[in-house]
Amino acid sequence: MKALLVIDSNALLHRAFHALPPLTTKKGEPTGAVYGFLLALFRVIKDIKPHYVAACFDSAAPTFRKEKFKEYKANRPKTPDELVCQIHKTKEVLDALGIPHFAKDGIEADDLIATICQKMSAKKDLMTYILTGDLDNLQLVSENVKVYTLGKGIKDIVVYNKEKIAERFKITPEQVIDFKALTGDASDNIPGVPGVGEKTASALLQKFGNLENVFKNIEDDSIKPSIKKALAENKERAFLAKELVQMKKDVDMDFDLKVFGSSFDESGISDLFKSLEFFTMIDRAGEIMKNKPIKKQSKLL
Repeated sequence: MKALLVIDSNALLHRAFHALPPLTTKKGEPTGAVYGFLLALFRVIKDIKPHYVAACFDSAAPTFRKEKFKEYKANRPKTPDELVCQIHKTKEVLDALGIPHFAKDGIEADDLIATICQKMSAKKDLMTYILTGDLDNLQLVSENVKVYTLGKGIKDIVVYNKEKIAERFKITPEQVIDFKALTGDASDNIPGVPGVGEKTASALLQKFGNLENVFKNIEDDSIKPSIKKALAENKERAFLAKELVQMKKDVDMDFDLKVFGSSFDESGISDLFKSLEFFTMIDRAGEIMKNKPIKKQSKLL
């Protein structure tokens, strides 16, 4: 089975930025986030040996979620300048590695990733792997989609398939959206139902299946009075959260994917890594490219 690796670039860079000490070049250029990004990327590439690799980025333009809910991500501080410049530098690195990267005004990287997964779902001989720094993409997990996310540190990677989601959250991938609608998502400032934590949300979904059925059975004797009250008072909030959490799978995207390594710029990546003072990464990139699939172009989308 062939493998497609899709990188949730902003999420990965944010995790790397906060997980590693503030590395800089001798000239004072910040590089820690790029370094952490590459550590995770090269590790996963070595592990799954993908035929195809693509990276998705958030856009700076307001998204439909912000238009629907003004408080969306309002709790987040402004992205530090030290990280912004590294986002641009990461795109340069991806170009030199021959990895295409995509962004679309008003659309988040998660929605681009969801659209790619949807388009690839018909290809039974393709396994899609998502590399990310958070758990937002768990709703995309299926028989042909797995999520690689950073654990406690930049070198600790946790793989989520259907079984892992069931083990940790006691739900199915199809229930992830409703799970987050009930619990909310503090990192995105998405409100859930007050008093409903992960344990209660998973219990409700195990019994009733989905958010709609939870509210249809709100008078069920198995639901505690305090939870009944919270649900009744926050029904509109829960369904708003569901809209915000659910990723778009129909973004208008026009791109081709090339087999990984088909446009690898060996001298370019060497010069770029030297300027970033990533000297050990030069050899690492060379090792990765030695194990790349056969060079040929493949129009997937």
